[in-house]
Amino acid sequence: MDAEREAPIHGETDNSVSGGDFHAPVIQARTFSGGVHSYYVSPSHTVLPPVAVWPQLDMADPIALGVRRTRRLPGESPLPPYVERDCDGELGGRVLKVALEGGLVVVTGAPLSGKTRTAWAALFTNLPGTTRVFAPSPGTDLRGLPALLRGPGGAGCVLWLDGLEGHLGENGLTPTLLAELVRLCVPVLATMEDEAYDARRFGTSGRAGVLSAAEPIELPRVWSESEVFPAEVPVEDRRLLDAVLWRGEHSVSEYLAVGPELVEEWRRARRPNAHPRGHLLVRAAIDLGRCGLRRVGLSQDVLRHAQMFYPQELATARSESFEDGLAWAAHIRHGVTGLLVPGGGPDTWAVFGSLIAEVNDRVDSSPVPLGIWTLALSAAADKAALRSVRWNAHRSLVPAAKSDPEVAVVLGAINATFGDLETATYWYRKAADAGHTEAAATAGELLASLASVTKAVPYLEQAAEAGVVRAQYYLGVLLADRAHSWLSRAAEAGHPLAARALPPLRKVTATPPDTVKE
Repeated sequence: MDAEREAPIHGETDNSVSGGDFHAPVIQARTFSGGVHSYYVSPSHTVLPPVAVWPQLDMADPIALGVRRTRRLPGESPLPPYVERDCDGELGGRVLKVALEGGLVVVTGAPLSGKTRTAWAALFTNLPGTTRVFAPSPGTDLRGLPALLRGPGGAGCVLWLDGLEGHLGENGLTPTLLAELVRLCVPVLATMEDEAYDARRFGTSGRAGVLSAAEPIELPRVWSESEVFPAEVPVEDRRLLDAVLWRGEHSVSEYLAVGPELVEEWRRARRPNAHPRGHLLVRAAIDLGRCGLRRVGLSQDVLRHAQMFYPQELATARSESFEDGLAWAAHIRHGVTGLLVPGGGPDTWAVFGSLIAEVNDRVDSSPVPLGIWTLALSAAADKAALRSVRWNAHRSLVPAAKSDPEVAVVLGAINATFGDLETATYWYRKAADAGHTEAAATAGELLASLASVTKAVPYLEQAAEAGVVRAQYYLGVLLADRAHSWLSRAAEAGHPLAARALPPLRKVTATPPDTVKE
């Protein structure tokens, strides 16, 4: 292989040279050793980079050639494994055919339907790794391409035109140029959005002549069941699993492609002169989703309430109104989704799933504020949502609960709300043993309700001595009930003072204290 093979720097052109004496387009190519070569174009003729500097297929970077990047955390590959599409068999057959005979293959589809990744997979799978790939920038003058391909090294090349609409025109891919490429047995693989294809396919123009030369491979926006759940799912890649689980009404390719864009826009919106309120509302929705309310529509009242648990962000957000922040967050990006999406009920919202996955998978993400967990409990609409909150709480909070009594209290409250009083008691006792007086009061009440009066008394005494009034009352009634039991035995045995002491105690023990409601 050449030591100075070069790859085109797409979109990097300059129409001037220092001194102002020369004004013409410049095509630049970057060598794989780090240098840059410039090919100057005279006004009447374009000098295309020589075939020797075109990257080989097995060395080419699909992201540089148009495949959208997905989320990339430390240790992740640049792209997730390719998921087979239903059209792969037909597309692969056409690529093999044009590789032998020359011709045009066009993959069409909606924005973010996966056109470029699918076309690239067909190219990479069906052509030799030594194939040279020419991927010119949109608007490049291609008239000199046949002469270049007839020269040294011209065999075994492919013309890659991602976004074919940018390469049509009298100096681009014309019926005449395409015919010459067919004579040279050069395959042309292109992608095009549906609307752009329809706008240029029909009529008598040269553009229509080019497109009529090949029946397009149409890639549906909505993935089929076999595509979403293939026979062999590459479960080792978290990005694909998240896409299948949390894409909502969107396709896997839309989820993967738009996710990084949404995350980047959301992070930058926190600046005071950007959209700090919108950033805060999205963060609150993300954290509520992390708690387990991914599929629960969040009302505006819930979002307003959630803001109070982020005091620093709320102070910055005052420069933007709640309404403006919500409108910004819900605005549709890339024709696909907003950061917040309709939640299924009137005036309710949910967060786009990739944002939750991104924050969850980053080791530097801030923990969910404890108050948000409590808010998630009240916002849970049914048992399924409560189970989700409970499961996520145990997964996220248990490690910290061993050293932080406030965390243990939250776990106690979540389990009490769910109806698991034994587990709730365990966590309240953990917090009480660490010195949390309110937790001691609740632990005592729960133990008493579970008929563990002997264990309840020390916790109630701990809270009562610390000044917790409800613990003082509960402890008094509990002790009065125990006194009533013993005095009754004494009175039945004929003790006169015990008999006289019973009536006042009956007034205290007749109305038991309220059971715990946390």
